[in-house]
Amino acid sequence: MDIAAIREYLGKDWTAVQDRIASSLRSDIGLLNSTNDSILSHSGKQMRPMLSLVMARACSGMPAVDATIRYAAASELLHNATLLHDDVADQSEQRRGVPTIMSLMGPAVSVLVGDYWLVKAVELVLDASDGDMRVIKLFSKTLSDLAEGEMLQLQKAQKGDTDEDDYLKIIYNKTASLFEAACISAAISVNACPEYEKAAKDYAYALGIAFQIKDDILDYAGTDSVGKPLGVDILEQKITIPLLGAFANAGAGEEARIRELVRGIVDHPENRDEIVSFVKANGGIDYAVRQLEKYVGQAVDALSVLEDSRAKEMLVELAHFTARRVF
Repeated sequence: MDIAAIREYLGKDWTAVQDRIASSLRSDIGLLNSTNDSILSHSGKQMRPMLSLVMARACSGMPAVDATIRYAAASELLHNATLLHDDVADQSEQRRGVPTIMSLMGPAVSVLVGDYWLVKAVELVLDASDGDMRVIKLFSKTLSDLAEGEMLQLQKAQKGDTDEDDYLKIIYNKTASLFEAACISAAISVNACPEYEKAAKDYAYALGIAFQIKDDILDYAGTDSVGKPLGVDILEQKITIPLLGAFANAGAGEEARIRELVRGIVDHPENRDEIVSFVKANGGIDYAVRQLEKYVGQAVDALSVLEDSRAKEMLVELAHFTARRVF
């Protein structure tokens, strides 16, 4: 089973989410419409709305209701809003294999378009027919998590003192929190029982952590098909799980030396290759892969309370896809 097969299984529900995303972004401003269309034409995997729709079916055995569609669309709009903002913070010139809005049109446009997508995500949550306050609070928490995660990452990049607890908090806030919002809101939208809501939360947490760990592995050991140049995290002074794993296997003196190289990477980008070599020589990628497999296993285990169904099988497959993906 692959992503295309899951989208085919979702059928009209998937089409409804795509239509809701497109219609919510319509504006009287031509430049805004053309910019939005450009972003939508390179929309990536769209994991969050896919998870939302599949989780709703796994919890109910039925196709999505209108609230599910809205929450799923909101999760994708919110995700892209954060990317538009992140590209400014990180000065990223490429995403998904194409130039970023920031590089083409400048940081001001990227921030403004990101703000627009963010507002439209909020509108979709507020306009859902069930009006469940839990979902409003859920997405509000995610917005707060995203901002705090970005600030913590910037703070740690400046100091160069990120440890594994810091790393897990950053990736929870920046990635797993939105996975939780997508999956828990889906369960709420179909009136799932408390046990199923907890399963959705536990699955989303573990899958979100695993998803980001895989991204961080690909930054060291991926290919250009990822859609961004390799080694970007180091150039942005981000200490991620492969480097932390290498630290665990190296002596304190070597760790201190490499941390100093990371702190000075802006002035000496040529040191990136030495840091990448250090990670590979000290088992950093192998360590990260073990952590990835641990969280994928936790995600799959969280689904055990759900009744067996094709949707449940797809959630399991999406967890394994996270581990084996190359983009």
